[in-house]
Amino acid sequence: MTTLSARAGYALWAPRYAAETAVSALENEVVRALPLPRACSSLLDVGCGTARRLALAECSLAVGIDLSPAMLAHAVGTHVLAAGDAAALPFADAAFDRVWCRLVIGHVLEVAPVYRELARVCRAGGYVVVTDFHAEAAAAGHRRTFRDDAGALRELEHYVHTHLDHVEAASRAGLELAAYRDGTVGPSIRHFYGEAGRLAAYEEQLGLPLVLALAFRRAS
Repeated sequence: MTTLSARAGYALWAPRYAAETAVSALENEVVRALPLPRACSSLLDVGCGTARRLALAECSLAVGIDLSPAMLAHAVGTHVLAAGDAAALPFADAAFDRVWCRLVIGHVLEVAPVYRELARVCRAGGYVVVTDFHAEAAAAGHRRTFRDDAGALRELEHYVHTHLDHVEAASRAGLELAAYRDGTVGPSIRHFYGEAGRLAAYEEQLGLPLVLALAFRRAS
């Protein structure tokens, strides 16, 4: 199987991206469990894809940015969207009080430039939420895969970053760890395994961390 860059891979995935996967469903569950205030005045979703999560945001202003024009072309809702790079965000300093970067940073080799940008656009006292494919899942042989519009299995380029990698990069950018959660294989995603005829794999992987979710507070 040929490994695709994020740009090439998401261009192929875009038409089918609306369908949840075990990883995306678990990621959303874990983010919602983070002990953060629900409401915010302004949110930036870095790597928003088709903007499907922005519809769930309880914010007065929700803005999305993504590297893939193909993903943005399939966006849902009426949110403000833009094409751009997570390591060079086209927004002013302290423009948002909540910043998301969800299941994106694993496609980046060096996380420090991304964390600097996430921190820069977040207001003092605001929160940055980052999620990643868990390092333990990668060590167990899991890969970032999807099925394209023709049903062919594809693999996305992915770099493994540990919990410590994230915390250290965030700290250097002026972000303080507020909370974190591991999303593990369990009953809430069992049906994804069942629909794929992989219940034996579910039993083997029960309890394996698939997703890491971290919430950071921007220091004053």
